[in-house]
Amino acid sequence: MSASQPIRCMYAKAQLPSRYCSRRTFQTATCLHARPSPKHRSIKASDLGLIKKKEAQPQVTAKDLRPYSEKEKIGLAKRYTPEQLAAIEVGEAAVDLKDLAEQGAAREDSMKLNYLDDLSTIHPVVDKPIRAPEENYDPNLRFKTEDELTDDLTNWVKDLPDEPKRLDWMKFVDNTRVTVGKPEAELNPRSYLAPEIPKLDMLRKNVAGSEEIDASTRRLMRQTGFDHKEIRRFRVKNLVVHRVVNQTRLGKISRQYFLTVAGNGKGLIGIGEGKSSEFEEARQQAKNAAIRNMQPIPMYEGRTIFGDVKGKVSATEVELMTRPPGFGVRCQSLIFEICRCAGIQDMAARVTRSRNHMNTVKATLQALLSQRLPEEIARARGRKLVDVRKVYYGGNV
Repeated sequence: MSASQPIRCMYAKAQLPSRYCSRRTFQTATCLHARPSPKHRSIKASDLGLIKKKEAQPQVTAKDLRPYSEKEKIGLAKRYTPEQLAAIEVGEAAVDLKDLAEQGAAREDSMKLNYLDDLSTIHPVVDKPIRAPEENYDPNLRFKTEDELTDDLTNWVKDLPDEPKRLDWMKFVDNTRVTVGKPEAELNPRSYLAPEIPKLDMLRKNVAGSEEIDASTRRLMRQTGFDHKEIRRFRVKNLVVHRVVNQTRLGKISRQYFLTVAGNGKGLIGIGEGKSSEFEEARQQAKNAAIRNMQPIPMYEGRTIFGDVKGKVSATEVELMTRPPGFGVRCQSLIFEICRCAGIQDMAARVTRSRNHMNTVKATLQALLSQRLPEEIARARGRKLVDVRKVYYGGNV
């Protein structure tokens, strides 16, 4: 070892740690830090004047709120009765004009709401539910007996005026209590239960009382949760129908085969197979299997697919390609029927190698279900998804 080696090590530059650590990339594009900077700066839509700024609302003061003039009172008298006009004047006199000018105007501060809401109703999803106080709970609450309800009805009949009206009966129904205990426990009860979830009990009752629905449709309604009207509203198409023969020791046994597609035209699609010795039974088996196997497929803008996708079943390869609005569905007849049931309006398709009908249908469904959403790609790359259509189209999206 030479003496110059330690000196060379002392004056050598220290190796700095790499700024970017090695990581697994999920794309073939060049890393962001290795890309050259753009030649032109990005232009915002606000710089081009495509985004209109919201004009500030004029401030309303108490001086702007004036009482009704004589001409306006004459116009109101044509629509309202004198008693109603008197009630309107008394109600407006009870409201302070200063409070009306300050609280009735839209807020312009930083804590204002981005939507119009009168805050008088509670939204069951967004707002927190308001529950009754615990004092409203009555452990001794019970329903009235028939004798007690009869006494209430008898007392109401005794107090009726000489010329009873329908309004008297409506007041009796609204004000009569059906329980004995705290009034608050009946009018505003305390409950920790969540809102009821729709169950299939009513569906079973309707099915049990119906004579037009067959046993297979009843079983399908219990398995899928769809009612009879929704099942009848589905678009069903038989794509492949042929006769199959099975050679046994007893001879040749022939049966009918069906390959059916079903969809609701809004993104739900499914295929089903049926085989039976009877033609109608095989068709019904395929239809029920298609409705039972329905799955949602992603659709861009509700009309086409997300990018180009491929599907392969056996020797059949199918390539589906997205297209702009107004292009239509230009593809094979089997793929056209699948797109029609799914609700796809703009798409092109190409079938390579084998053109077997059964494999073509299965490969098309496989390709539709294998779409990658932009959110999934952005999450895999560690990026944030931004919709640039608002910039290119001036916010009209």
